[in-house]
Amino acid sequence: MTREELASVIDDLAAEQAVVLGAISGLDADTWDRPTAAEGWTLRDCVAHLAETDESATDAVLRIERPRNARERQGVLTPGQIAARRKAGSEVAAWYEDATQRLIEALRRLAPDARPAWLGRPMGASSFISARIMEHWSHGLDILEAAGVEAVDSDRLRHVAHLGYITRDFAFRNRGLTPPEEPFYLELTAPSGETWTWGPAEAQQRIIGSAGDFCRVVTQRIHPADTQLEATGEDAREFLTIAQAFAGPPGQGRPRKGTSD
Repeated sequence: MTREELASVIDDLAAEQAVVLGAISGLDADTWDRPTAAEGWTLRDCVAHLAETDESATDAVLRIERPRNARERQGVLTPGQIAARRKAGSEVAAWYEDATQRLIEALRRLAPDARPAWLGRPMGASSFISARIMEHWSHGLDILEAAGVEAVDSDRLRHVAHLGYITRDFAFRNRGLTPPEEPFYLELTAPSGETWTWGPAEAQQRIIGSAGDFCRVVTQRIHPADTQLEATGEDAREFLTIAQAFAGPPGQGRPRKGTSD
């Protein structure tokens, strides 16, 4: 990857951060404490999570070590989220803006061949930044919904879709399942109308649909049954039910519309 290509990925991250910042600017106090679709989290908690993880990402880029307990959860919340619940919404917004700006500044100095460590695992610079794009976009969906702002998909979703595709085997192993041997073919229609594809076109295991639907499934923001995705093959259909492009234990996902669990 060239420095110019890396700069383009960083620009996409900054754009996703700007979407969140625009949604939270000027919110009234009651809106900050609205519950979101993320169980147990308010809008405030989601913003605090992004600010905290951007700070951690900045530390990773700058190779700054922090005490391990600095990010340990207390129940469903981290120390930073708990602290944010005692602050005015404007203070949380200012924290988020500062954290995002410092991350972007650190990334601008990152070499294209750098491999920052995330959760103890070195990642290529582009994948590291794409993972931050995924975080801001997916948690941003919850933030925008709670704030009453309509989400507008962009072609920045290509980063999220790529992570969703390359984490297929992880999603199976994360649930104690053996990854399929057959390759998958993924064909998505981008928000711009462009067609994006991954995998061999002749593959029997196939997923076809919109990038918005696929990205919401792999970030567990929607139940696959509530999308227009077309899966051909048993393995492809199973993958949509367990897809998880983010690290950590298996997520619960979102219930199907019209159900409570």
